[in-house]
Amino acid sequence: MTVGHAPPPSLPHPPPDISPLPDAESLTPDGGRGRGPAVPRWLRRTVGPLLLLALWQTLSTTGALPADALASPGTIARAGGELIGDGTLPTAMGVSLRRVAAGLVIGGFVGTALALLSGLSRLGEDLVDAPVQMLRTVPWVGLIPLLIIWLGIGEAPKVALIALGVAFHLYLNVYAGIRGVDAQLVEAGQSLGLGRWGLVRHVVLPGALPGAMTGLRYSLATAWLALVFGESINADAGIGFLMNQAREFFRTDVIVVCLVVYAFLGLLADSVVRTLERLLLQWRPTFTGQ
Repeated sequence: MTVGHAPPPSLPHPPPDISPLPDAESLTPDGGRGRGPAVPRWLRRTVGPLLLLALWQTLSTTGALPADALASPGTIARAGGELIGDGTLPTAMGVSLRRVAAGLVIGGFVGTALALLSGLSRLGEDLVDAPVQMLRTVPWVGLIPLLIIWLGIGEAPKVALIALGVAFHLYLNVYAGIRGVDAQLVEAGQSLGLGRWGLVRHVVLPGALPGAMTGLRYSLATAWLALVFGESINADAGIGFLMNQAREFFRTDVIVVCLVVYAFLGLLADSVVRTLERLLLQWRPTFTGQ
């Protein structure tokens, strides 16, 4: 009988390495100190414009940018202060804002009504969409001579020009928003017992609201553009009238002040629409960047 060798006694395994993992701070390039306090976003967004103003002022001071071609930022700021001090600029802004508001209300009502008629009804689409699309392809600025012939040289053609630009943008976006509503949502509403007007109120119109907000932003931008064209023709008040007077006397500082006012009012209007979007579209989560 052969006796086998006994197996060697098993050696104990070395204990596993349970050293703690390095934390996130120790992995940072600066040795755990982090990146420091984050710079506010509004401050980062002002760096570019401030650098541009500094470059502009430097070119004007050194004479590389002649004053008769473009005034320096300091000269423009003094001109703006004078126009505000004597009340000229606030009065002109009031006149221009009344024109934009009137054109926005009229054009917004007409464009939205036509979009609802065309978007909610096939018969309305057959009757409305083709004429609107044909008129949309016509440059609305080219209608200024006809508007003057039809409406005279007062306030009416200026307001009508703004209303035309607003109506077309709102029509396109509201119509696209209505026809872009998911058909499955409509079917779900029908299965829940919603009638025609219930579907329109609870499904179609909320689904078309993002498109309407986009159309409103485009419409506001177009309204200010139409105002520039309207006030450059037979205007006796408004920001465009100030620009025409400054052009006659080669006042580039006043012209730039008026352009800055146009830009500021447009930015303010866009901010109002963005606020409305946040309030009215809280139910729709969107990507906001990283």
